[in-house]
Amino acid sequence: MPTLQYLLRAHGHTVTVDGVFGAQTGDAVRAYQHTRGLPDNGIVCADTWQALIMDVGPGASGSAVRGVQDRFGTDPDGVFGPRTESAVRAFQSSAGLPADGVVGRQTWQALVTAAEAGSLRQAA
Repeated sequence: MPTLQYLLRAHGHTVTVDGVFGAQTGDAVRAYQHTRGLPDNGIVCADTWQALIMDVGPGASGSAVRGVQDRFGTDPDGVFGPRTESAVRAFQSSAGLPADGVVGRQTWQALVTAAEAGSLRQAA
């Protein structure tokens, strides 16, 4: 949940990152969906996730980086430094993805899927 909130913040929405899908997060999701021409139902389906994610890699900073760091269970400082890059490369390698250290669409998808399965924080 915090990753969703970090990504909403990366897209300019004011959301408290608290891990709770409350009214504020739901309103931000609906507003984001509306601006992207998606059904503004507040449900974070695959199309909404695909629209929210953005490429981040070494040297990047901000809320999207915090979203990546949150997936690894590390302190999300928002700076894509060597530790984050190392964690991303290791994750990509274990997921059978090109280990380029950049969190693009395929890596985001794998991160979200692994976290939903409960295996990411244990593997990182």
